[in-house]
Amino acid sequence: MTLSKRLTDILLALLLSALLAIPFALLLLVLLVTQGRPLFHVAERMKTPDQPFALWKLRSMRQAASDSGVSGGDKAGRITRIGHFLRRSRLDEIPQLYNVLRGDMSFVGPRPPLRLYVERHPSLYAQVLRSRPGLTGLASLRFHRREEALLRDCHSPEQTDAVYSRRCIPRKARLDLIYQARRSLCFDLALIFATGRKVFFNL
Repeated sequence: MTLSKRLTDILLALLLSALLAIPFALLLLVLLVTQGRPLFHVAERMKTPDQPFALWKLRSMRQAASDSGVSGGDKAGRITRIGHFLRRSRLDEIPQLYNVLRGDMSFVGPRPPLRLYVERHPSLYAQVLRSRPGLTGLASLRFHRREEALLRDCHSPEQTDAVYSRRCIPRKARLDLIYQARRSLCFDLALIFATGRKVFFNL
């Protein structure tokens, strides 16, 4: 990661943290009243092929005794009423500003993968994770809806895993590598702006 990209991440994360402090506190209060504790979901993701980190999100699903893999149709029944709104608006990802400030993530980059997929596709993620994982990215913008549609039709953890591994990962990786080859501060700002516009129109 270049110094300019890191400084941009820090400045933007601090600015958004200040702007969102009061709305976020009110959102936490609403979540506490409507769905109780825990307010946050903390999950392992990979920063590099061999370096994990704890990714923070607002909890949008009812807890289960065991939970692994990506979310597909098999987990749809666990999403809370307000969780649907959190996911659609991407408000559940506000706590990842903390991950950006820590240096675990950048604003723009590939979405941080689960360890099991990094271990299953080592050569692919060895290339993809040369870029710091991000809150948003080219793959997030271009493939997110298609990924949701593919996973929505999955009705078991095994089916979700197979579809994600076979149909989603290679397509997202191609887009992530296109970003990696063309990344620049201007490209990052354009992707951040496109993400903000998309979130605004989904509210």
